Amino acid sequence: MPAIKLFHKKQFHRGGIVEMVIWRLPSADSERSHGLKYRLVYVKDGRRLVGYDNERGKGDHKHIGGKEQVYVFQSVDQLLEDFWNDVKRCDDD
Repeated sequence: MPAIKLFHKKQFHRGGIVEMVIWRLPSADSERSHGLKYRLVYVKDGRRLVGYDNERGKGDHKHIGGKEQVYVFQSVDQLLEDFWNDVKRCDDD
């Protein structure tokens, strides 16, 4: 059974683009115990300023200003809130 897209939103934000996609996986696994796959990104002037994802082999993590950090997934609501908080901080810099 393939993954099911739960959420997809793409929008302009302060001269850049934000795209957020979340899928429900057929089953949870050791890397994605929450059973979700996600990709959230803020790109401006061709550069990824903020990115959250959980690709295979890396687990939940985020990219801020070119640096990768572990991200502790709690819930979809918290994921979206954390992502937008990082986008706003990036805009303030």
